Amino acid sequence: MTTPEPPRALVIDSPVGPLRLEADHGALTGIRFDAEIPPPTDRPAPDSDPVLAAAAAQLAEYFEGRRTDFELPLRPSGSPFQLQVWAELCRIGYGETISYGELALRIGRTPAASRAVGLANGANPIPVVVPCHRVIGGNGTLVGYGGGLDRKKVLLRLEAEHAVTAQDRLL
Repeated sequence: MTTPEPPRALVIDSPVGPLRLEADHGALTGIRFDAEIPPPTDRPAPDSDPVLAAAAAQLAEYFEGRRTDFELPLRPSGSPFQLQVWAELCRIGYGETISYGELALRIGRTPAASRAVGLANGANPIPVVVPCHRVIGGNGTLVGYGGGLDRKKVLLRLEAEHAVTAQDRLL
């Protein structure tokens, strides 16, 4: 009998603190905030798992403002409703924000489903890559984020600054 292989993980540093990247069966399955960065001797080689290596590289590019979309195989674990919400999150453009009510409408629900959408948003196992930070309150305020509102502010500010810079380059 073969023992299933445990998920692979890699901890990277980022402007929002250490991130623990998790992969299993060739896909990114999770990103966790507040991961402890192991000493260099305890760290797996970043290239020991191609998905983790690609995720680490693409996240570095994102935080440097050189990447607006991620090209990674994803395998989030959730209910059909959560998966629908998370898929729609990936359609929100870099530097853009929408309300929970608007997100509910985008998945074919009424704005009254905004609370259920918010719960699904909060359960997102792959934050940053699946950009749940781009969803804000109906009145434009920053509300709820699994990584904390300070991180949400940093991510939205980073995208706003880099979106303007990218637009300036086009002019």
